[in-house]
Amino acid sequence: MATKFLLLAATLSFAKAGLLQQGHSAYSNVQHHPAPAPAPAHVVAAVPAVAPVVQTRVEPYDPNPQYNYAYAVNDQHTGDSKSQHETRNGDVVHGQYSLTDPDGSRRTVDYSAGPHTGFNAVVHRTAGAHPVPVATVAAPLITGH
Repeated sequence: MATKFLLLAATLSFAKAGLLQQGHSAYSNVQHHPAPAPAPAHVVAAVPAVAPVVQTRVEPYDPNPQYNYAYAVNDQHTGDSKSQHETRNGDVVHGQYSLTDPDGSRRTVDYSAGPHTGFNAVVHRTAGAHPVPVATVAAPLITGH
């Protein structure tokens, strides 16, 4: 059964391609009718695709970048006290930052970074003279009647 189906499919393919002449096959009485012409559709004018405009901005390349950066905050009202400074020369960065921790101690971090040494940091702590007070919340005591 499967062989007959394959033979029929191959014969139909040959017939559609015009390779099969009348009388050369048992299935040669199969007639090929062209598909009806499609109904006329609305004509749509072809609109050329517009590529989006991409603007590129080339930043100048500095093979030896250099900068110095620093800031400091010392807010007596909130107790916020911190500072940082950093210097870059090429691919090597050196810096230090410090801040006051909630217990009043001062944390200072000296750091450096470079392509051959990676990132290195040394942390120092200095005990504070006046610890920053920590707010406490007291819950009322509830007793039964």
